[in-house]
Amino acid sequence: MEKPIIFSIDDDQQVSNAIARDLKSRYGRGYKIISTTSAAEALETLTELKNQSRSIAMFICDQRMPEMEGVDFLEQAMKVFPETKRVLLTAYSDTEAAINAINKVQLDYYLMKPWDPAAEKLYPVVDDLLEDWQVGYEPDFKGLRLVGYQYSPLSHDIKDYLAGNLVPYQWIDIEQNPDGRKLLDLNGLTEGQLPLVVLEDGEILKQPDINTLAEKIGATPNITSEVYDVVIIGAGPAGLAAAVYGASEGLNTLVIERKAPGGQAGTSSRIENYLGFPSGLTGADLARRAISQARRLGAEFLSPKEVISITEKGSYKILCMANNEQINCRAVIIATGVDYRKLETKGIPGLTGAGIYYGAAITEAAACRDKNVYIVGGGNSAGQSAVYLSKFADRVHILIRKESLTDTMSNYLIRQIEDLPNIHVLTQTEIKEATGTKKLESLVLENVVTGEITTGEAAALYIFIGAKPYTDWLDGMLIRDMNGFVRTGGDLTGDERLFRSKWKLKRDPFLLETCVPGIFAAGDVRSGAMNRIASAVGEGSMAISFVHRYLAEN
Repeated sequence: MEKPIIFSIDDDQQVSNAIARDLKSRYGRGYKIISTTSAAEALETLTELKNQSRSIAMFICDQRMPEMEGVDFLEQAMKVFPETKRVLLTAYSDTEAAINAINKVQLDYYLMKPWDPAAEKLYPVVDDLLEDWQVGYEPDFKGLRLVGYQYSPLSHDIKDYLAGNLVPYQWIDIEQNPDGRKLLDLNGLTEGQLPLVVLEDGEILKQPDINTLAEKIGATPNITSEVYDVVIIGAGPAGLAAAVYGASEGLNTLVIERKAPGGQAGTSSRIENYLGFPSGLTGADLARRAISQARRLGAEFLSPKEVISITEKGSYKILCMANNEQINCRAVIIATGVDYRKLETKGIPGLTGAGIYYGAAITEAAACRDKNVYIVGGGNSAGQSAVYLSKFADRVHILIRKESLTDTMSNYLIRQIEDLPNIHVLTQTEIKEATGTKKLESLVLENVVTGEITTGEAAALYIFIGAKPYTDWLDGMLIRDMNGFVRTGGDLTGDERLFRSKWKLKRDPFLLETCVPGIFAAGDVRSGAMNRIASAVGEGSMAISFVHRYLAEN
């Protein structure tokens, strides 16, 4: 933890050196001593220190300075650091000004110059004031801060990116936290420039896109090899498992993720049926463990980066990125998983990110405290989200078109939901309209059997209505089924003519191999996948064994 600061200002260089020397001698171990001869320079420094979340324990300021009087400096400084102790250095003739400053700037002490000997005239005063300051001292959050509106889609996207990539940050709601308004005023910024990201070094990013933010926080390292043995596209459970096994078995391995590691599983609030974790774990925990394991074994990660096409050059695969960068490799594992299907009901597209979210959106759960929230969907992801949100919300309503959850949700989740009094399942019900101005305010519901229309106040809506594979970018290159999932292995021969037009080897494709030799698919993106985390992990590790066999051929 960084040391709190004692800040001294005196225009006389000799006096400035003397006070700094005495302060460092006594307090250097516990405090950082900063001194300057310019009051104007000191004021500029205060803004930088505040943006960096630094703490100033004490100002020791000379009264008579050419740029401004000490009292005037302290008056401006207390607007930025109101809790900081204030000491005025005065000559005998400045006593009246010092007394007046007690009321004007809540002066804590005025100290006559010279203060020799320091042990008698300086240290007892400073000791007492620092002890009093430490009683109320709470270190500011040290790290990245995000300032914005709770129901801003861009704020939501940034929160999701930071949380998904395990980047610690502090969320400052401009409407709820006065620190947000102070930060705007301090830097001469307006609400129209929100959201703001304040980096640890104090730099401020105004409405940054995700790629810019990733570059600023050092989350997009450059590639280190001219040719990789295997590139894994997608960092969900299948991709992360492939990374672990590929790196551990000596393959030069690169993982490329367009959003955040963990995939849809990474956003799960609680996974309770994964082997080896009897008390369950969150998706974020699973992703964090897997990323750490893969990196320790030597796998490299690029995120957020998007692959838009794959071409072949001899036995090599060339991946073209959205930023026109190219990556060369010998084999590819596609583990891009699935995207949530969109609900196009009236009002929902315009409020997405402003109270309406796809997936668990754990980052928004705290904003639902003591309010009504709704979940659309009857699968396990919807059930896990309902259980998690029930810890915050007054009521959680699960909307399904079927008569019960038994056909779509695991029994252990159904039992948990039944045991939670603030979760209510509304069967045979669908949303007709979402309403609200700047954020979601209410939902119009219809019973699909009786036609009865009701309206419910809603602080948030979480949508889990199935998923579609993220494979449109592969159109024309790989054989996919009618729903867009990538066909592999024996499943490729369903259309013999199409298969033979693409597959030119004498051998049959390996189990997870696509119609292009050396390109494999694993996890939910693959046609016929089991849609379970454990099976995705199994396929990811299995794909590496087929990569070895393919590389041995070439």
